[in-house]
Amino acid sequence: MPPRTSNPPFLNGVPELLILRLLSQRPMYGYELVQAIKLATGNHLEFGEGCVYPILHRLEADKLLKAREQAAGARTRIVYETTARGRARLAESISTWERVSEAINRALQGGEGDHGSAALA
Repeated sequence: MPPRTSNPPFLNGVPELLILRLLSQRPMYGYELVQAIKLATGNHLEFGEGCVYPILHRLEADKLLKAREQAAGARTRIVYETTARGRARLAESISTWERVSEAINRALQGGEGDHGSAALA
């Protein structure tokens, strides 16, 4: 089977989590954030600008991010950074991710009360 060229369909919520995490480390503009996601995930996940910008706008509207204009040569960039409310959402999201990830890993390893490979048949 050829390697997958798109992200798995069960990644809903992951872009927001990664955006909040990366912006909690330092302010970034949209395209820079797209590249940072790719780098931070070792090129395993890639979310294009068409995915990232709507999330940035929603997070800003929800006051989880603040945006400011920054001159970049003859152009202007919008740079985003987390607010206190955004950092609180990040902490909550990380906690939820860890619980869900642990539960899924447990199930994938056979779960509690597993009686060997017969449970997988």
